[in-house]
Amino acid sequence: MRPPGTDDLSLPKATVQKIITEILQPSQGVTFARDARDLLIDCCVEFITLISSEANEIAEKEAKKTIGTEHIDKALRELGFPEYVQEVLASAGEHKEALKTREKKTNKLDQCGLSEAELLRQQEELFKSANEKYNQGH
Repeated sequence: MRPPGTDDLSLPKATVQKIITEILQPSQGVTFARDARDLLIDCCVEFITLISSEANEIAEKEAKKTIGTEHIDKALRELGFPEYVQEVLASAGEHKEALKTREKKTNKLDQCGLSEAELLRQQEELFKSANEKYNQGH
């Protein structure tokens, strides 16, 4: 049973359908009914809620404010799902590596094409101009 206030939690149907289609390829002649997909989504949300709640309790007992992979690992084991630990940790490692190699977003400073010295010079000119305008008004 889900905690109160979580009735609106779900997973994207299109994403779940894509996963199902990758597993049950149409060439196999097996289809997945919509109501079965919706039930699968509910089960996934329930499983995620169960694991995250247990991981949260573990983190709280350790006086941690952030749930880490070690808490998920321990939660899976304590709830009787040790067979998932290796794959979950492997996925976490892959995700961490993907984040490292992901192209860093460029910021406005990098995009403008001007050196820091040139930007500073322009800023000083703008301050000077603003100061002159202010002083003319007084």
